[in-house]
Amino acid sequence: MLFLTVPYAEKDEAKALGARWNPTKRRWYVPDGVATAAFAKWAGQGADAGGGAAAPAAAGGRVDSYQGKTVTGANYLALGHDCNPFEPCPACGAALAGTEWQKARQHLAGIVSRL
Repeated sequence: MLFLTVPYAEKDEAKALGARWNPTKRRWYVPDGVATAAFAKWAGQGADAGGGAAAPAAAGGRVDSYQGKTVTGANYLALGHDCNPFEPCPACGAALAGTEWQKARQHLAGIVSRL
């Protein structure tokens, strides 16, 4: 969730792009899963992006409402069951094979083994 600083005169424009109003905080925000690139002119005006998430928002990436929320995308992979991805798992081995996640894990394992 990315909070925006939207002037009253521009509220209809923000709403048309998909922004929503939070009555508790009395601010407009971009819901999770909505691309934030179209909201750049309102995001950089001292908006509370929650957890320092302003950088991904400026790049048009996805902004999460809280840290630790699992998101499927370029850097996350949905697994069919709850397991530890750092331990070998026969059920997840096929899903992880050849992914960027697996390549990064192998790279880190090589670094750790040299320490």
